[in-house]
Amino acid sequence: MSNKKHIAIVCGGDSSEHDVSLRSAAGIYSWIDKEQYNATIVTIQGSNWEALDDNNVDDSILRDNTNAKWVPVDKNDFSFLHNGEKIRFDFAYITIHGTPGENGLLQGYLEMMHVPYSCCNVLAAALTFNKYACNHYLQDFGVRISPSILLRRNMQRPADEEIVAKIGLPCFIKSNVGGSSFGVTKVKTLQEVSPAIEKAYREGNEVICEAFMKGVEITCGAYKTHGKAVAFPITEVVTKHEFFDYDAKYNGAVDEITPARIPDEVRDRVQALTLHIYDILGCNGIIRVDYILTEGWTISLLEINTTPGMTPTSFIPQQVRAAGLEMKDVLTDIIENAIVNH
Repeated sequence: MSNKKHIAIVCGGDSSEHDVSLRSAAGIYSWIDKEQYNATIVTIQGSNWEALDDNNVDDSILRDNTNAKWVPVDKNDFSFLHNGEKIRFDFAYITIHGTPGENGLLQGYLEMMHVPYSCCNVLAAALTFNKYACNHYLQDFGVRISPSILLRRNMQRPADEEIVAKIGLPCFIKSNVGGSSFGVTKVKTLQEVSPAIEKAYREGNEVICEAFMKGVEITCGAYKTHGKAVAFPITEVVTKHEFFDYDAKYNGAVDEITPARIPDEVRDRVQALTLHIYDILGCNGIIRVDYILTEGWTISLLEINTTPGMTPTSFIPQQVRAAGLEMKDVLTDIIENAIVNH
């Protein structure tokens, strides 16, 4: 093979977002600069790690791999065999949504293999993956958050009446570690509390009961290199459902307006806060921060996404286009910055 750097686009994972991750990987593969890099899709599911030894990549191949050529990844050195030649990856672009790519586990492995990667380090990934811990950590830095209660499986929890008394109705009940709105319920009555908690527990062992905040939902992507800081244009999210659920996110039941219809002064404050959060958490690569703008254009944090969706219709590609940038150039920025500073 050529002297180009070998890039692993790592996708899959062990959460409900597995298939979404495959779609993100196909998007990244389509944008990555093939003149500079040899890109290979790597899927992870449990202990099964495989590389797609095939240049014809799209999300249909990733969903139905019966006709694709998959070869095992050697976990001893993060490599695979191509026509009998061992190819060791120079860089990993992680686009797993959920465990093990969003919570620090895969980052820890790559650190031990001395392979640079695209996103947050072990600590920042673990912290941001835990929504309750992350939001309350940022609250100590003056970031406004919604009142919430954390529940753990097999521990005594407050009665439904106590939960409602503390956070009110309506409220959101969701997994503390999930994504893509799996396991999320907008609860409107006392009778809906327990079923919503059980639903959320199907995604993980911790559940958040969070007060509802009425306002304009927005999201802002950002990344930094050693040479620059970029906050993308903000997207306004207008869902056709009760909230921004899976169907709205991936099946079009939403209006995503980029740039958001907000005053310039509010835009500037949101972008500045996003970059400030980036620094507080010590992030790397692209992140996306979700907010609610409540009455008086007050900015309240919803959550941080450190491996945001990267399908062609995802927020980040939309925002990159709105900024007049090219995804290829942004990905190259991130790859080169990580390799040079590794």
